[in-house]
Amino acid sequence: MAIDVRGYGRSSKPEATDAYRMLDLVEDNVAVVHALGEEDAVVVGHDWGFNIAAVSALLHPEVFRAVALLSVPYAPPGGPRPTDIFGQISGPEQEFYVSYFQEPGRAETEIEPDVRGWLAGFYAALSADTMPALSADTMPAQGEPDPHFVAHGGQLRDRFPAGILPAWLAEDDLDVYVGEFERTGLTGALNRYRNVDRDWEDLAPRRGAPIKQPSLFIGGALNASTTWMSDAIDAFPTTLPA
Repeated sequence: MAIDVRGYGRSSKPEATDAYRMLDLVEDNVAVVHALGEEDAVVVGHDWGFNIAAVSALLHPEVFRAVALLSVPYAPPGGPRPTDIFGQISGPEQEFYVSYFQEPGRAETEIEPDVRGWLAGFYAALSADTMPALSADTMPAQGEPDPHFVAHGGQLRDRFPAGILPAWLAEDDLDVYVGEFERTGLTGALNRYRNVDRDWEDLAPRRGAPIKQPSLFIGGALNASTTWMSDAIDAFPTTLPA
């Protein structure tokens, strides 16, 4: 069962920003398991969905008997406030993409007039066969723009490759994604980013908590998350002991 998370596909799209907080998404997952007539399930999450899967397993071990996380490694709740971290890594000349997404309507204004062109460029910027040239540490080589950042006064798409698609993405597949986002708009999806501080507060009681169920992690060697968060992977014997 592949779930359309709130704001995506054919799922509901509440207007309130805080309707996309992690605690609500976790309860959605529990409700789906029960609606299917089951008592428990294995939960799998990819990229932004990794955290929804991880927190589902963390908060409801009686429902989610195992968890698989793809692309982004698990790091227990806690640490500094997320938006403070993103502000620190932005620098004087550019802004981290999650910070760019915080203001309602700002990223929508960039993306929604040309969903197809934006998505195609986004996928090309982050796929191994079409991304900008990399240095030895898998970061963009000197002189290559990093698509995870926005120049002040610019847009994310300014740093996307144009006119190419990665080998894994067919035009017909892109048609599906484009059609869904043109129908729903981007606000529901972007509201997930606008809850990072709220989630940090909600999950404070679970600061440092490991996931004890059987677990699996798979990440790409060139995925930014597996390099930026390599310390989290090193900590798996403690944070994902099973």
